[in-house]
Amino acid sequence: MKLLIIEDEPSLRDLIKQTLEKERYLVESASSYKSAIQKIEDYEYDCILLDIMLPDGDGLSLLKELKENNKQDSVIIISAKDSLDDKVAGLELGADDYLAKPFHLAELIARIRSVIRRKQNDGNISIELGNVKIYPEEYKVVVDNKQIDLNRKEYDILYYFMNRSNRLIDKNTLAESVWGDHIDQVDNFDFIYAQIKNLRKKMKDAGANIEIKSVYGIGYKMTTSE
Repeated sequence: MKLLIIEDEPSLRDLIKQTLEKERYLVESASSYKSAIQKIEDYEYDCILLDIMLPDGDGLSLLKELKENNKQDSVIIISAKDSLDDKVAGLELGADDYLAKPFHLAELIARIRSVIRRKQNDGNISIELGNVKIYPEEYKVVVDNKQIDLNRKEYDILYYFMNRSNRLIDKNTLAESVWGDHIDQVDNFDFIYAQIKNLRKKMKDAGANIEIKSVYGIGYKMTTSE
């Protein structure tokens, strides 16, 4: 799952980033309104952590712009301004949650999981497609009630596709979502092909009835054989 931290205080931003990376999230950050807008326009995120007090703009204005552009990224406001008016304004603009500073990192992680589960999994603790089930909070994958072992990127790819079954996914979009926005610095996508090849083999060997199919010249689509 891909997160964006919009926070101008370096020490807090780095602490949150390091903590979330230990939880196996793919984390990017922005320290200003300008850099945040650029990232939001160029990429999609499962959840955005938004400080409403930025050095060059108002976080609530950024949230308003995000929603006006029909972006579906979940948003949790994290702010030292713990006023009722700010909470109401943020939630009315489309924020999914509001967490006042200072906060415990364990609570932030719980809020992120809750928001993502609510948005992507209809509140369920697992995602199911065909005979495959993923438990995101445990990073566990089960095929016909038998757990299979995947490396981190294989898991990330499978999670991404199971949330987007029967949708055609461009390889660039997949790469940005699973590997981050630095993907544009690589020369080719051989590493993606290798991970997908390995994932396909593991899924087939486990008897999965879902498959990531290649669409020539475009990308991939996950389908079921049922």
